[in-house]
Amino acid sequence: MAVRTDPGQIRTGSVVLRNARILDVESGELGAPRTVVARDGRIAEISESTRTVQDAVEIDLGGLTVLPGLIDAHAHVTQASGDFNEILSWTPSYHAARTARVMHGMLLRGFTLVRDMGGADTGLSRAVEERLVTGPRLKAGGPIFAPTGGHVLAKVCDGEVELRRALRAEFRDGADHAKLTLSGGVVSKMRLEALGFSDAEVVAAVDEARLAHRYIAAHVYTAEAVSRALRLGVRTIEHGNLLDDECIELFLAKGAFYVPTLATYWAILSGASGHGLDPAKKAAVEDIFERGLESLAKAAAAGVRIGYGTDLHGAGLDHQLEEFRLRARVQAPLEVLRSATLVGAEIVGESGRAGVVAEGGYADLIAVDGDPLADIGVLADGRSLRFILTDGDPVRIA
Repeated sequence: MAVRTDPGQIRTGSVVLRNARILDVESGELGAPRTVVARDGRIAEISESTRTVQDAVEIDLGGLTVLPGLIDAHAHVTQASGDFNEILSWTPSYHAARTARVMHGMLLRGFTLVRDMGGADTGLSRAVEERLVTGPRLKAGGPIFAPTGGHVLAKVCDGEVELRRALRAEFRDGADHAKLTLSGGVVSKMRLEALGFSDAEVVAAVDEARLAHRYIAAHVYTAEAVSRALRLGVRTIEHGNLLDDECIELFLAKGAFYVPTLATYWAILSGASGHGLDPAKKAAVEDIFERGLESLAKAAAAGVRIGYGTDLHGAGLDHQLEEFRLRARVQAPLEVLRSATLVGAEIVGESGRAGVVAEGGYADLIAVDGDPLADIGVLADGRSLRFILTDGDPVRIA
């Protein structure tokens, strides 16, 4: 069998996968070997049939465990470097080329859908759809929005009118969501406990998203910032490492989503991201990481809907799967897997199409050697990934 990873090829016929053992991410049950037929980018049939399908490419998976394609609900496909000043120095064409490589790498790690949380526009989504770029389906939100003095690499908007105008332009151009920085950050000059945007500005942003049938996500860390964002109508909370009981109650009352990003702190602390830290900064990141694990455990125990996010940049992108191992410290493997499939699909409005292996769903799936419910390392270790199907096309057969 050959590896096909080149972009721009036109799909012909169908793909038939034999001896596929499908792991139901809802029930946690691993099924007997089945035949999966993909046609026109969708799963057309799942059965025990062994009949020949005309004009189809047949692949015998040999009993590998088949899962839905993974969903990273907090990614930055345009941040190919961890040095933000370097990114700002790139020409648009060079930046696009680096972004294409990042997206290709994400797909080869098994991520068939990503939600970009700052930097990507819908041109990249279109490039994937038209097969100009080989990468995951992309939900783009345009730039990050911040007030003067706010977080890094952001579009600065001050006042309700200015913010509404900017959001209207992004939603007109097809943005799936918009992210506001409502607190400081780990790599920001803005103090972690500082709050971004006024209440009136946040309410205006939520209103614009509602009018466009879109939603607002918020970059927040402290319990104060999380609670405020939820009370003002934000739908997804990004990071949120310092949750308290009030935050949990608001998540449940509002039906909001929580997207922790533990991998980004792990990458900083391990040196995988390439960030150099002085002792004081390293201690602060260690505290944020440990308290993030505590908040994740608290939210999971309460039944908060939790998405899988990584927030990686530059060299750290190679460790996108590490989030599985980190979350497994406080969650059962099936819970983590649901975050990266079912909940991710719900966050991006693709329930029933993405995040499942089901007839009528997207023909986006992966096959791994082993049982990830018995050993989360099967997912965290990319070497166990044997096969990827995206939009009905094989992109990796190993």
